[in-house]
Amino acid sequence: MAHKTIPDKVQKQITDRIAEFNKQNSKDPRYYYTGRFKGNCLYLDRVDNGIVSQICRLTYKGNINKWGFAIFKYSPERYAPGEWMFPGSEYVDGTVEGAMKAGLHAY
Repeated sequence: MAHKTIPDKVQKQITDRIAEFNKQNSKDPRYYYTGRFKGNCLYLDRVDNGIVSQICRLTYKGNINKWGFAIFKYSPERYAPGEWMFPGSEYVDGTVEGAMKAGLHAY
């Protein structure tokens, strides 16, 4: 079932999960993930010493652990849902945490 927006409760849970991932995986507070919600998508960006980089777009499918995934490709500057040949793709498992792990290896 397609969702037009991500419910507020899910957004809060995801924001908390991003914060927990940052806490467990970043030894330096200048390097962390942040999320932007728009419609049924979560855009994961990574902040590296003040510079924000787009990493991936996740599409909400009604289950907090089963997101659609699209890596951001810098050469054409677009999200590519069909791209699976990148370092870290093995971590993409439908979860937000898996997407963030993949992003750590991809960029």
